[in-house]
Amino acid sequence: MPPAEVLPQRTIDVARALKHFVVETPKAARQFIKSLQSEQPIQSIDFATLDVNTLPKRVPQLLQPALNGEDLGLLSDAGCPGVADPGALLVAAAHRAGVRVVPLVGPSAVLLALMAAGMNGQQFAFHGYLPVAPEARIKALKAIDDAVARSGVTQIYIETPYRNDALLAATLTACRATTQLCVAADLTLPAEQVIRRPIAQWREAARTELSRRPAIFVLGTI
Repeated sequence: MPPAEVLPQRTIDVARALKHFVVETPKAARQFIKSLQSEQPIQSIDFATLDVNTLPKRVPQLLQPALNGEDLGLLSDAGCPGVADPGALLVAAAHRAGVRVVPLVGPSAVLLALMAAGMNGQQFAFHGYLPVAPEARIKALKAIDDAVARSGVTQIYIETPYRNDALLAATLTACRATTQLCVAADLTLPAEQVIRRPIAQWREAARTELSRRPAIFVLGTI
C-alpha cells in the first residue's frame, strides 16, 4: 500500500528530509524511505540499528547525530515507534540527554486492532508475545481470559506470524465460550481482515488461515 494511504503528509515530509535514522531492520527501512522519494540519495542516509539484540549500553551512542544538532528519525517495523517496539529505549535516552522528542503519527497495528474490535477502548492491556511452550501459553491465556471476565478490561496480544495458527487454537481451548475474540490480520494491507466472534462461534466456524500473516488478537466482553 502506498505510504500516502497510511501516513499523514507531515510524517512523510519529515521522513523525506532526514539524513539519519535509527531503525529496527535496515533493509526494510531503506526500502521504505526509498518509497517516500527521499530528498537525500539513499546511499547517503545513515541507518543505525536498534533491535531486540541491541545492548542497552549501546543505545546512547545511537543519539550522536541528535547530540551534534542534526535531526534523527526513529523508524519502527511495528509502524509506531515505542509501541510493541524496542525504540522506547532510544526515546528514553533522548529525554535523559535533553534532546527534544517529537512523535509523528504512524499506523500502529495494536491500536488499529483495538479500534476495529469494538471492545472497551477506555481500559485495555497489551501483553505482547505470550509464552511459546504449550502449557505456559494455555496458563497465560486462562489468566488473560480471567482478567476479561473479572474487570472487563480489553486484552491484546500478538505472535510471530508462523505461530499464529497455534495461538488461535490455544485461545479457543483456553478461553470461555462467551468471551469475544477479535483477530485483525494484515492491517493496512490489501488482504486486511478483521473478524470478531464469541469464542463459541470461533470453535464452530471454519478455521481462518493466519499462518505468515501479521495478526493482532483482542479479547473482550462488549
